[in-house]
Amino acid sequence: MLRVIAVKPLDGYKLYIEFSDRVVRVIDCSFLLHGTLGEPLKDLDYFRRVRVDDDARTIVWPNGLDAAPELLHEGQESIDAFKRHRTAA
Repeated sequence: MLRVIAVKPLDGYKLYIEFSDRVVRVIDCSFLLHGTLGEPLKDLDYFRRVRVDDDARTIVWPNGLDAAPELLHEGQESIDAFKRHRTAA
């Protein structure tokens, strides 16, 4: 089962993420800055409080916002498609 094993905040809203299959991605997570749970992440100090939740197998913030490890693993192209779909809905 795919899981996030490490996360490190980078500049802006980017995260360095390591996965259990040894894949490493740098992901622009600005797509998470919308909605009730995403709003607090606009504060970069809060955004940097991201951590790995071992139970959920992915990244999570103190307010409970998380992202599916599979979406993050697929990389930026998958995230861009997710954003386009959300905008069209």
